[in-house]
Amino acid sequence: MQQRSLGNALVVSTLGLGCMGMSEFYGPGDESESIRTIRRALDLGVTLLDTADMYGSGENERLVGKAIHGRRAGVVLATKFGIVRTAENPSERRIDGHPAYVRAACDASLQRLAVDHIDLYYQHRVDTNVPIEETVGAMADLVAAGKVRFIGLSEASAENVRRAHAVHPITALQNEWSLWSRDLETNGQLEAARELGIGLVAYSPLGRGFLTGAFASPSDFAPGDFRAHSPRFTGENFEKNLRLVREVERIAKRKGCTPAQLALAWLLAQDDDVVPIPGTKRVKYLEENLGALDVELSDGELAELNEIFPPDAASGARYPDMSFVNR
Repeated sequence: MQQRSLGNALVVSTLGLGCMGMSEFYGPGDESESIRTIRRALDLGVTLLDTADMYGSGENERLVGKAIHGRRAGVVLATKFGIVRTAENPSERRIDGHPAYVRAACDASLQRLAVDHIDLYYQHRVDTNVPIEETVGAMADLVAAGKVRFIGLSEASAENVRRAHAVHPITALQNEWSLWSRDLETNGQLEAARELGIGLVAYSPLGRGFLTGAFASPSDFAPGDFRAHSPRFTGENFEKNLRLVREVERIAKRKGCTPAQLALAWLLAQDDDVVPIPGTKRVKYLEENLGALDVELSDGELAELNEIFPPDAASGARYPDMSFVNR
């Protein structure tokens, strides 16, 4: 497995594995198949596993912990804190970056994961009511205590990235990044990360599965799949975005690879500080995604994809409520 370095400090596999969908958001899960997928990923050299305390309200961390039992030494384990849910109403969200919460959240994640340290600990979303210096200061204390090795931010604005990095080195900035989600290239986030030597971890690099060509109609989504109510996957936006996917399929066919492999290869070609974490809960798609490592795109092919997918190509917002991103 090829490797890349995040923040010139943390060496990980060139492709990681996003585990969120194994527990929630993308329809029914299958714990045994999910565990098999994680273990197959490790067998194939994937080291970076990504989870968060809010995925499945903690159940995803428990699943990941079960899957890596006995194999901890070969895993770069990433999790997140900061998006708070309640058992009474799991659909509601609030953001908490208070130092006391940071410490409590870390201890709870360590317990669910059944490990003694987290390799990469992210603030999942910035709490605008708490100075980021206070939140990152608490995260730095966790590093000093040996509970965390490296720290990161997710969907943080360029300004907050710089402020956070001044308190403690930020190893990774995790953002949605794909052919149809290129906001960070134009809003200053990418520039700030590269100026400071921070690695880029790209979540939803396949456009939440849409860029794979697996969906032809909104009715294709399983019950409980949040995409059925997401702006990019509904109404006219769906049809407009589907036309973009057809272009991916066309180029992939000409290239002799799958649409998913083409989309991942484009992202990998953005530079060696980028580590995509495509999510899947099935071995079949894990193995397909890893095939992207063998796809090389020419300058002409990259230019063609960039022309089809300028930063504003996708129709519709990434989330129904965009107030919690790029804070």
